[in-house]
Amino acid sequence: MDYKNKSVLVTGATGLVGSCLTKKLVDMGANVTALVRDHVYNSGLIRNGYYHKINRVKGDLKDFALIERLIGEYEIEYVFHLAAQTIVPIANRNPVSTFETNIIGTSNLLEVCRRAPLFKRAVVASSDKAYGDNGKDAYTEDTPLRGEHPYDVSKSCQDLISLAYEHSYGMSVAVARCGNIYGAGDLNWSRLIPGTIRRLLNKERPLVYGNGKMLRDYFYVEDCADAYLLLGASNEVGAFNFSGGEPKTTLEVIKMIQKVMHTKSPLDYIGSNNEIDSQWLDSTKAKERLGFAPKHTLETGLIETVKWYKDIL
Repeated sequence: MDYKNKSVLVTGATGLVGSCLTKKLVDMGANVTALVRDHVYNSGLIRNGYYHKINRVKGDLKDFALIERLIGEYEIEYVFHLAAQTIVPIANRNPVSTFETNIIGTSNLLEVCRRAPLFKRAVVASSDKAYGDNGKDAYTEDTPLRGEHPYDVSKSCQDLISLAYEHSYGMSVAVARCGNIYGAGDLNWSRLIPGTIRRLLNKERPLVYGNGKMLRDYFYVEDCADAYLLLGASNEVGAFNFSGGEPKTTLEVIKMIQKVMHTKSPLDYIGSNNEIDSQWLDSTKAKERLGFAPKHTLETGLIETVKWYKDIL
């Protein structure tokens, strides 16, 4: 599918992936509308100048009437739902706001889409955290959703709600479950990659949660945005895993960042962060049915990422 002249809503457009995805859609000629809750002055979408190339509606996903007006008045056909509270420590401290945004916000949006005459398709951004801790490493789309902690539970519920609208109402809804996304524009310093880069630039020691052996796969933001566009342009429904395909421990990632930055530093070990010890995603389904293939290795993605942080810090 060509996105040119299509009316597209992007929620979470000022976020890490949303900024990248919105830029790509505008460059493709799409008529993009963004639902913006907060003005994030350092957002990638503002920095790249594309904030002023799109329609912007100020509001919150919890406001059902606002969503209904937005979808109707802007004649939305395609939806990329990326808005979410995504930070695990914040979810642990503020579970209710996380549940309201990730669960209620998703159900509001899909219910409005269900009743909108021009709506054609939605891609909902889920997460590997939706699987919870299943006692194995490589998760496939058939792995049960077993979130236990507040953020994980919110993503499990968001995922199930999205699939329920597809199964029950025949809506064209697809769910993208992605690994740990990183890249230019991530301002959430509690995350491993941006936090480590900033601390090293400030001549501080990188922080390591637990013993540093927590295993994850990492997904470069440009590859993630391309995956969403690929899924959105297809007729596939249901859930798809997307990842970089290179699971690494926390310590391995920190060492790779130090290598890219040509620096070394002792590490500070701190307590656990209520996260799963080991998990990564099997993206075989996306490769076989969508032709998905990431363009960046972890090292090449980190090289681009470090360049961006050096420019802004």
